[in-house]
Order: sequence, then structure tokens, then C-alpha cells
Amino acid sequence: MSGMTAIAPTADWRSDVFRVLKRHDVRHVAYVPDAGHAAAIDMAIADPAIHAVALTTEEEGIGYLAGAWLGGDRGALLMQSSGVGNCINMLALPAAGRFPLLMVVTMRGDWAEFNPWQNPMGQATEKALNLMGVLTWRADRAEDVEPLLHGAASMAFNGDSACAVLLGQRLIGEKQWVKK
Repeated sequence: MSGMTAIAPTADWRSDVFRVLKRHDVRHVAYVPDAGHAAAIDMAIADPAIHAVALTTEEEGIGYLAGAWLGGDRGALLMQSSGVGNCINMLALPAAGRFPLLMVVTMRGDWAEFNPWQNPMGQATEKALNLMGVLTWRADRAEDVEPLLHGAASMAFNGDSACAVLLGQRLIGEKQWVKK
């Protein structure tokens, strides 16, 4: 039987993601399950002040977060870079509606990727987001996650902008197939 394991850095950047969301009064966390976001997802699920919503596909999160904003709440979308391709058409909603959208994207297909299926979208993620009017920042070091996510959240929620922080694969750690 085969499985996948991640060889990750030891810094606490995973908890930083959740702490920044809390600091910015995020009340809704929409996500598609992802190992890179597992800590933030688990913390969101455990926090009674946050509505953690598992999605069947990433673009649902954009509509969900638009509704949360219209209801007076802030939210964030946690997804993998492969899910950005699913969101392209729906990214017209925050652009046309001028509401904030904060996305945290774990990258695949950009460093030490073992799965060639991940490479095309991994290489196109940032360009695709930028073409749809999303402001992006990339964190490849643990110490960059907190300040970049804080800045993106400030710009999203104070400026009604669509913003994404891309968490690079070097930060997340190399994934390898292992035999069990």
C-alpha cells in the first residue's frame, strides 16, 4: 500500500495562518481538504466563533464568502493551487461586486513535485489569479507567512480587494510517495 507523506519545515507557520485569520476577525473559513492547510482547518473547526465549511469544489467558496460578507462577516478561502483553475470564472464575482476575497493557496507543481499532473496549474496559478484581478504574494519562508497574510487580509478587508497568499512548496515541504 502506498501513501503520501510531507517532509515539512519545523517553523510554526501553519499556526500563523490561523492566528492571522483570527486577528482579522475572520468568522468563516471555506476549504477543500488539503494537507498543507490541515492545521488551520483543524483550528477553524475547533473554534466555536468560526464557521468552517468543507466545499465540494473551490469556486463554491467564493459565492459562500460573498454571502458571508453581505451578512456582515469576514471569511477566507483555503485551497490548493490546483483548485485555482476551478475558480477562474467565479473570480469575476468579487471583481464586479467589489467585495473582499482573501485566499490562502498551498502550491503544488512548483518545486520538487512528484506528480506531473500538478505542474501545469502550479505554474499558471499566480498568473491566472493576476489576470483575474487578484493581488498575490508568495511565501517561501516560514517567517514570511504572517506578515504577507496580514498585509493581504488588510488589503482585502479594508480595500474590498481580492487577495491571495501563495504558500510555496518549499515552505510546505517535499511530498514523497512512501510504501507502507
